[in-house]
Amino acid sequence: MVKGKPVINGIVILNDAETGEPLAVFNGAKLTAVRTGAVGGVGVRYLSDPSINTAGIIGLGVQGFHQAIFACAVRGIQKLYVYDTDPGTIEPFKEKFSLYYPRVTVEAVSFVTDLIKKSELIVTATTSKTPVIPDDKSLFSGKKFIGFGTYKPDMREFPESLFRSLEQIFIDTGHALAETGDLIDPLKQGWIREDQVFTMGKLIMGERKIDFSGTNLFKSVGMALFDLVVSDFIYREAKEQGIGTEVEI
Repeated sequence: MVKGKPVINGIVILNDAETGEPLAVFNGAKLTAVRTGAVGGVGVRYLSDPSINTAGIIGLGVQGFHQAIFACAVRGIQKLYVYDTDPGTIEPFKEKFSLYYPRVTVEAVSFVTDLIKKSELIVTATTSKTPVIPDDKSLFSGKKFIGFGTYKPDMREFPESLFRSLEQIFIDTGHALAETGDLIDPLKQGWIREDQVFTMGKLIMGERKIDFSGTNLFKSVGMALFDLVVSDFIYREAKEQGIGTEVEI
């Protein structure tokens, strides 16, 4: 991997479901970033109280940025705390973020512990193989955690004590249980049980309830269907608004 480049790249081709005709070509990295940010926004909407106004982002790459702008889209965030192991990412993040939310104050912190203490909502967007959050249960009471960085069995962002603080864990799709170390390891070690894990759909449809005052976690690993749904939406919106570049045969 070339340093400084996005972890994900490629193109996405949207085809007509009936004829197979290509309808649109998308920048795959941008499409994935947007749809994953949107999934994060859904997690924020259903796991947090509408009154929250502080959030923290751990990992300031492409996904961390998109998680930040979608979190602010669904909640009235007034202060955003940010952390990355590479200090060089801070100013570029602030500059780009200010184009979307100039009234949101962005403050860099030197320690993750400070970010958690100051934030009601914490979003992780790293590719770490070891927890990026301290294993200190006293930090987690009432906090909302959204995890997007780990999508392989050998990756983990969350510590044991966070899992032991949870009554329920929400995931985007059932196969997340077999894909991320943030679920595989806690289940294997007995920190959580499988009957504590539910898809976000059950919460959205009202089949599960949560306590906004409690500690909540949404863990996503993504799936190709999300790209299809979002690419179709973008295509239809672009057609309606007359934007994009049309290629004639």
